Amino acid sequence: MDADADASHMRRAVELSLRSLGETSPNPNVGCVLVGPGGEVVGEGRTAPAGGPHAEVSALAAAGELARGATAYVTLEPCDHTGRTGPCTQALIAAGVARVVVAVRDPNPVAAGGAQTLRQAGIHVDEGVESEEAHDAMRGWLTAVGRGTPYVIWKFAATLDGRSAAADGTSKWITSPEARADVHRIRAGVDAIIAGIGTVLADDPQLTVRTPEGPAARQPLRVVVEGGSRTPPAAKILDGSAPTFVAAAPEGGRVDLHGMLRHLYDQGVRTALLEGGPTLAGAFLADGLVDRVVAYLAPKLLGAGPAALGAAGISTIAEALTLDVVDLAVIGPDVRLTATVKGA
Repeated sequence: MDADADASHMRRAVELSLRSLGETSPNPNVGCVLVGPGGEVVGEGRTAPAGGPHAEVSALAAAGELARGATAYVTLEPCDHTGRTGPCTQALIAAGVARVVVAVRDPNPVAAGGAQTLRQAGIHVDEGVESEEAHDAMRGWLTAVGRGTPYVIWKFAATLDGRSAAADGTSKWITSPEARADVHRIRAGVDAIIAGIGTVLADDPQLTVRTPEGPAARQPLRVVVEGGSRTPPAAKILDGSAPTFVAAAPEGGRVDLHGMLRHLYDQGVRTALLEGGPTLAGAFLADGLVDRVVAYLAPKLLGAGPAALGAAGISTIAEALTLDVVDLAVIGPDVRLTATVKGA
């Protein structure tokens, strides 16, 4: 067994898994590479949308008879249960695969146990290869399955002095076309996009995924959080171009955000992008519901106007939420900062 070759093939499997990001929920985005006894790649696969073949089955189909005696590199432990499709463990066994290399063990008790089943069938199994990279690729799904609520990413755009709009309320456009195109890339990788009624009334956003060629074929669920029946019937968010869910509380009341996220999880949502205004963002942060922050900062100063974040239940510097910066990138003239919330 060549450790360098194992790492290289698993990194390729991670690349494949990322191509399925946002397409597979409630299943994980998994990648698989099959390598023959001579070291040649004989098949590749990635998880199809729910109901379609898993990554291992797609790779086996591509390999055909060349799968016999091969090594399978899989980013997640092969499933060992029957859902819409059969167990991937049995497909690997039936194909005559000799060895399986797993990056991350499956945390889902319904599907876990695949490694043990494979070993009992006489297949050599190695675990933990390139586990950090594979975990990052499946972070949203792994986090959501571990706690029963979606992984939430809060995205906002602001000037360098933290303003989300000017004093007169104008906000188009704070960031550049390049930054806005990057937001659509993030939207394409999530299962739901959440906005508050204030954003819907002020900006009338469509909240869809758009590409230079036009609307994307696959659209996330659009979620409106409102305290009553205030969403206008003619709002773009109700235009039928994507599915929409309105989470409404009694008039004057407050939506139970924890309950809303549990409901979304039950509907198959594993990752959600929060694009609401400062009030909704503050409520999510106050309730400890944000896992990751993506901030687009424009090299502009306003000096006045609404802040990007509203009240978040913080009254003193000692209570400030601390973030771990995981990435900084220049997007056109803007800076994109990505950070995780400590303790999330």
